[in-house]
Formats: sequence, structure tokens, C-alpha cells
Amino acid sequence: MTVYKYIGRTKTGAPAKGTIDAANKNAAITKLREKGINPRELTESKSILHMELSLGGAKVKNEDFVIYCRQFATLIRAGVSIVEATNILARQSTSKPLKKALDQIEDDIRTGLPFSEATLKHPKVFPALFTNMMRSGEATGNIDETLERLANTFEKQYNLKKKIQSTLTYPAVLLVITIFVVFFLLIFIVPTFVSTFEEMDAELPWITVFTVALSKWLQSFWWLVIGLVLIVIVVFRFLYKSNKDFNYGVHYAVLKMPIFGQLLQKSVIARLMRTLSSLFSSAVPILQALTISHKVVGNPVVGKVVLEARASLEKGSSLTEPLEKSWLFPPLVTSMTSIGESTGSLDYMLEKIADFYEAEVDRAVDTIKSLIEPMMILFLAVIVGFIVAAIMMPMFSLYEQI
Repeated sequence: MTVYKYIGRTKTGAPAKGTIDAANKNAAITKLREKGINPRELTESKSILHMELSLGGAKVKNEDFVIYCRQFATLIRAGVSIVEATNILARQSTSKPLKKALDQIEDDIRTGLPFSEATLKHPKVFPALFTNMMRSGEATGNIDETLERLANTFEKQYNLKKKIQSTLTYPAVLLVITIFVVFFLLIFIVPTFVSTFEEMDAELPWITVFTVALSKWLQSFWWLVIGLVLIVIVVFRFLYKSNKDFNYGVHYAVLKMPIFGQLLQKSVIARLMRTLSSLFSSAVPILQALTISHKVVGNPVVGKVVLEARASLEKGSSLTEPLEKSWLFPPLVTSMTSIGESTGSLDYMLEKIADFYEAEVDRAVDTIKSLIEPMMILFLAVIVGFIVAAIMMPMFSLYEQI
């Protein structure tokens, strides 16, 4: 959004000057005329106060975007034009990135640009799935239905993501707590007993010798441990973002993990099938739908299979064939996909696959939550118990001698 300085007159002939935000000069003139101002001079402001500072392209929260889609669909169904609906939603939106994008989209629409084309200028706000489905909705005249379908798709993907995150957060937090407790015991508690052990002048159990040696090492080299951890985190993040092979290897290893790997695999399948079903239902061409799904799915291991499926279709083969060759997709997925291709009901079949695996994720999350809490508590008890035993065993021997 550019800031323009204007000088002009109102309808009554009174002089008027000031600034106005607009995507371009034509949009600025249109806005001024709507306010009853006839501009005579219009120049782009060079003031530092009007320069826009960008801090990395903030994204819109998923819940805000779902609400936007539903409200947009309601306004369109009520007969409100796209321009007016965009104006209304921009004014009432609580999301700053979305509000800013909608303001610019309104200006673009008023200059004659289609809504779907205007959203292409804001890829961080409007994902490829939204843009392509809206383009199809504009062509078929079913914009309200397309928006409802988009809202449902994003809502289900968001709920699925939150369930996975809530399942993985608990063990991660408990693991961090365990590490801090162990460090605290070894650095601050164990050293207070070392002098007592030395005065005993007796042979200590191996468990005590090991714990004391580890405690002394950590007291001397705690900075090395923290430094190594920070280096590993920084290097991992760098390679994860910049090295495609490393990124692929991490995702592959995660999907191969016991228990959690299967949960994530089902989640990714559900996301892929829901996306494809939504695109097919909106009459998006299958090759284009696969290209979009490759970007949306967010997993390079699955994305590779999607690209192989696209290449298979380009050669005249079926969509099912690459899925059957991949270990990622169970027979249920390939069988239902094959039936959908042969019967012409692929969008329906993919939707049913997505429903099935979303339900599977729900069941898996409930099962894992019920099992992981006692397992992590037991893990914490064993680690802390090991250190406590190392301290108490020599003390019991001392009491027996007394």
C-alpha cells in the first residue's frame, strides 16, 4: 500500500489536501472521488513517516482465515458484491495482515482485476489452494459454495494439526523438565554429599561412583554441554531450511518412527486427500490439483510421491500406480483411489479417505494420550530415582556402621 499526498477541492469548492493510502494512483483517485474530493495534484509521499516497514511477512492465523472464508460466503450468498464484501471484511477483520491484504485487493478489484488474480499478489495470506479454488468458483459462478468448501477444508486441517501438536507437546515438555531436574540434582544437590562420601573412606557402589564423576564433570564443563546443544540446534535449523536432502531425510526418519510416525503418516494422508478432494470438487484440473497439493501438503516425502503421480498422469497412466509403489499409502488408500478413478467419483472417494484417516488420527491421539502420561512419569521417576539411589545407598551403609 502506497501513501499519496493530494491537493484538490471538495464538491462545494472548498480546498482540500492530505494523504491517502492506495495500491496505485488510479485507486487513489477513485478513493478521493468517493469521498467527494476532486484531486488536482497527486504525488507519492517520500516522508519517512509514511514508509512501510516490513518485518518478514506475517501470516494470517488459520482460525482467522476460516472465519474470513465463512463470512465471505455468507455475504456473497446474501447478494453482496465481491467489492463490497471485501470492503466490509477488511474493516471488521482483527488480523492486521489480512486487513492489509484485503484493502489492497479491494483497490485491485475496483480497477477491474478479478478477485482470484488480486489474491495472487499476497501468497503469504492466501495459499495456492484458496487462489485456485476461487478462480474455479469465479468461472462456474459458485463462489459461495467454494468459500464454504474452503472454510471446511482449512478448519479440518487446522483441527488435525492442533491434535497432533497437543499429542507431541506433552512428552516434549516433560522431557525438558526431566533434563532440567537431572542437571539441578547433579550440579547443586550431589556435590553437597561428596565430602561426606570422601570422609567415609569406604568403597562406594558403582552407581554412586558414576553419579559423582558425572556431577564433577558437569560442574566443570556445563558451558560445553550448553554450547554443544546450541550449536546442534543452530546447525540443524540451518540444514533443515537450506538443504533439501537433509530436510527430506528428517521427514523420512520422523515418518518411520514407532507410534508417532504412524500418527503423522495418517495425518499427512488425511491432509493430502482432503486437499485433492476439495480441488477436484471445485473443478480444478487434476494436474494442476496435484501441483497445488504438492505445495500444500508440507512434507517432501509425500510431495515426492505426488509429483510422481502427476508425471504418471502426464504419461497416460493412472493416479493409483505411483501410490501403490510407495510404502506411505496403505491398500485402503490405493483401492479406494482406483475405484474412484474407474467410476468417475474420485473427489467423493478422496473425501471418504480423508474422513477415515481423520477419524483414525482422533482415535490414535486418544490412545497415545492415555498411554504416554504414565510412560513419561515412569521415565522421570527412573531417571530421578537413579540419582537419589546413588546418593542414599552409601548413606544407608554409613548408618548401619554407626
